[in-house]
Amino acid sequence: MRATPVIPLVLSLAVSLALPVHAQSAGERPEVAAAAKAVDAKVVAWRRDIHAHPELGNRETRTSKLVADHLRALGLQPKTGIATTGVTAILKGGKPGPRIALRADMDALPVTERSGLPFASKVTTTFNGQETGVMHACGHDAHTSVLMGVAEALVAMRDDLPGEVMFVFQPAEEGPPDGEEGGAEEMLAQGIFNDFKPDAVFGMHVFSTLNAGQIGVHAGPTMAASDRFNIVVKGRQTHGSAPWGGIDPVVTAADIIGSAQTIVSRRQNIAKQPVVVSFGAIHGGIRYNIIPDEVEMIGTIRTFDEGMRQEVFRDLATIAEKVAEAHGATAIAQVPDTKGNPVTVNDPDLTARMLPSLEKVVGAGNVVDPGLTMGAEDFSFYAQQAPGVFFFVGATPKGEDPRTAPSNHSPEFHLDESALDVGVRAMLQVALDYLNDPPRG
Repeated sequence: MRATPVIPLVLSLAVSLALPVHAQSAGERPEVAAAAKAVDAKVVAWRRDIHAHPELGNRETRTSKLVADHLRALGLQPKTGIATTGVTAILKGGKPGPRIALRADMDALPVTERSGLPFASKVTTTFNGQETGVMHACGHDAHTSVLMGVAEALVAMRDDLPGEVMFVFQPAEEGPPDGEEGGAEEMLAQGIFNDFKPDAVFGMHVFSTLNAGQIGVHAGPTMAASDRFNIVVKGRQTHGSAPWGGIDPVVTAADIIGSAQTIVSRRQNIAKQPVVVSFGAIHGGIRYNIIPDEVEMIGTIRTFDEGMRQEVFRDLATIAEKVAEAHGATAIAQVPDTKGNPVTVNDPDLTARMLPSLEKVVGAGNVVDPGLTMGAEDFSFYAQQAPGVFFFVGATPKGEDPRTAPSNHSPEFHLDESALDVGVRAMLQVALDYLNDPPRG
């Protein structure tokens, strides 16, 4: 992990703690700028409060209560407890029109915060048997507070608002605890779109790879499919001084890891689409002079093509089993070991239609195409139900290089709070432009 220089961090914190300066951009709806200004202080306060009190997936009880209480105060009738802690509410406008869904995620990560913020998280928990901090290291605190502000703004426009808007506050985007269901797929399984079928669904994510004041959007496949794997290599324990007396699962695991690299470098046509196979953790053994019985390896697979995805599953399982066999060991390969997230696809026609809306908020020169992103998002499940657009809002302070800034999931991740204003305005502009001028046909 890159250490953040002291001076840039202090400067960036000074920027991030200042309230945004509001100025209406060319082409932006005047009601958008006014509404964003009206809710700005609340959005910042909500974000700091949620940031100081992060909660892991399916445990967002405090956050969901904050959301539900706010929606009730607006006169809406939120449904709670969906997919454990999810919240939805429907706003019916005063005029006929289309239906849209706006989504935010609420969960934090098992990361010990080192941002230096005055409202930094001090929360700790036990995760996978280890003591760790809990932190909004991916910006979901920003997403939740932005959508709370958007809901307040749209409710204030209710009489003149065409159509209906569903606000979706989702738990466990980062994944539910082992043995539990959660996230977008479970929200859908519990029927949030059964009686409210949206014509379009929109979501956003703050991203360190863009500077504050920038928005990124890419048409078509945008974020990778994400899958986990688990491989257990079983050998036979023996004294470290006499490896011939057993079967070494450590050496076998190392051979599997090395051989698995050929899946990307030699087996997949990465000129077609990129592929990633990464081993994230290896567990085995307890003492320096004991060769253990078994080694466990876990990791992630990222793909953009379903055929390539299935090929990687088969190849990794085959390599694990055959390499283990060559060593006299056995491998139990669960590839994948859970149901992963599919590719997040931005509907090309809808993306082209909404691109001018994003440009109205920050200017055409500040809307960029980030290309394919190997990160994953379970927004992908909503985009399978209705045309969707998922866009990125720059989080790194202006003047700081986003290529070297602390990334999402870093303990040093810090959000320039002007991104909150951009997020509110962008989501409002997109929503209002679509509701007032939906696609024909």
